[in-house]
Amino acid sequence: MPIQALRSHVQTMAEMGLNTLLIEWEASFPYQKHAIIPNQYAYTSQEIKSFIGYCKTLGIDVIPLQQCFGHIEYILQHERYAHLREDQTDLCQLCPSKIEEALLEFKGIFKEIAEAHPSPYIHIGGDETYLLGHCKVCQEKAKEFGKSKLYVDYFKQIAEMVVKMGKRPLIWADMLLKHPETVHEMPKESVFVDWNYGWATNRFGELSKIKENQFEFWGAPALRSHPDNHSLTRWENHFNNLRDYLPFTRQSGFKGIILTSWSTSGLYGYQWANTGEVSEIYPNRRVYPLPAFRILLEAFSFAIQQEDRFVPKNFVIQYAQSRFGLTSREGGLLWDALTEEAVAIEPGCRVAPILKKSKKALAVIQKLKPNSNREEFEHLRLMTETRVNYLQFKKLEEEVNSKNFKDSLRSRKVVELKKILKVAEKLNQRFLKLNCKNLYPGELKEETDYRLQKLRRLLKRLARSGRAGFKISK
Repeated sequence: MPIQALRSHVQTMAEMGLNTLLIEWEASFPYQKHAIIPNQYAYTSQEIKSFIGYCKTLGIDVIPLQQCFGHIEYILQHERYAHLREDQTDLCQLCPSKIEEALLEFKGIFKEIAEAHPSPYIHIGGDETYLLGHCKVCQEKAKEFGKSKLYVDYFKQIAEMVVKMGKRPLIWADMLLKHPETVHEMPKESVFVDWNYGWATNRFGELSKIKENQFEFWGAPALRSHPDNHSLTRWENHFNNLRDYLPFTRQSGFKGIILTSWSTSGLYGYQWANTGEVSEIYPNRRVYPLPAFRILLEAFSFAIQQEDRFVPKNFVIQYAQSRFGLTSREGGLLWDALTEEAVAIEPGCRVAPILKKSKKALAVIQKLKPNSNREEFEHLRLMTETRVNYLQFKKLEEEVNSKNFKDSLRSRKVVELKKILKVAEKLNQRFLKLNCKNLYPGELKEETDYRLQKLRRLLKRLARSGRAGFKISK
């Protein structure tokens, strides 16, 4: 996101009464002494400073999230840090047994992060370290001392380092909820953040196992999360997440609440140049840009300020009236369209009934004519059209993967596929126009290429197009 897009987002947050932005810069932060990490979209130091200063004028504290255990593919892909990997084929996590080597690198990284952010907090991550106890050294340690000890022996030193910098460490709670035996060794300044995206409150473990040690807790529902992508947004799940989880955080005495918004799954595929040598990493999914989700951001702001139970349908109807100038009846139709049964397409799943429901939702969206904030509504319309287009492709893909598909049917499917591609390309043009200020041009191209990649590949396969169009001059 360009800095101006971030500024626009925090201005909206401030208008809603929100007071904190937790941001995971990843490779967009301009590290000075670790200069191989920043990518092609990295901000300048002056942009970061100016942005944080702007947030301060709006009364918004900017808390950085700097992962240092798992979810650091963007660091471990580089040869400079390859010695820290827990596994040479899955670069998501460093080896917690290499404490001294890791601290040597992350002390400098955290120093730069701390100096750039006046906030009293730094989020040090720590979630989803699924390779815990994977390498031979860690296996032996986990067998002798337990996974909790393996995790805490490393992570508490990161937390202590942050405390010495004058900051309170925020920590995702999932791993220590699952392995709570040595959580008492973590610094008392630690704040645990329980993330819950619509499941049972004890999914990772019982909160009491950590809370009995008098640690502070924050909560974290989601604005977008797995399996959301360009062609799927589980609106009802996210609204219900606010409805169900926020009362729990109040009853549990949580001191803070944040709304997470993940633009990828945090999982990556790799293109290898050689064993252990990475050419590129690719996110396993991408999500529609943030401005389309303003309705959920305002729902969050509204819900946390209400003593009464949050009722999603009532909120959407009110939002449709106040934001889009629709009638109460039309607001109800918008709710019905957004909450059409949205499910991810899994292997073996029949596409036709899902496509039928999505077409019905699109018919409703197409009839609604907003009187205000038309651009925001156009995002919702485009997302629905994109889903229908995607499902039409998935239905065709299902057909060509059936036992009934024969070569004699191939040319017919090529014609059908070309029609789907033509619509998809028009949708991409609208996507580019709507989001030209929300993402850098290079990122926009990556997003649109990603959306059409599988469709184009199948078309090449069925059309047998690889044999033509290439000439070697004599």
